[in-house]
Amino acid sequence: MPAITRGLLVCLASVLPAGALAAPDRVALGGEKYVQCAACHGADGRSTVIPQYPKIGGQSGPYVVNALKAYRDGRRQGTYAAVMAAVAKPLTDDEIENLAAYIESLDTVK
Repeated sequence: MPAITRGLLVCLASVLPAGALAAPDRVALGGEKYVQCAACHGADGRSTVIPQYPKIGGQSGPYVVNALKAYRDGRRQGTYAAVMAAVAKPLTDDEIENLAAYIESLDTVK
């Protein structure tokens, strides 16, 4: 990488808020974390293996963030809330944002 490009990246990194990532980075990181979600929701977020599980592929990012935080914090109740709470409990806010970006990106998969 040319020195000027490295310098520009260092400069940009110094003005971005801590934890700020470009959307492609969030999507990639979310994809890595989504592996555990795929067991129930399917690789494309549209699994029909267990019909009662929601199809989440392409769901709005902000909706996913709110839902995962509600499960994590025990504010969301329902039939599968206990399962989702166990999955969401260890997630950080950044991991939730990354997962949301990835799940929303699944809209391009039909």
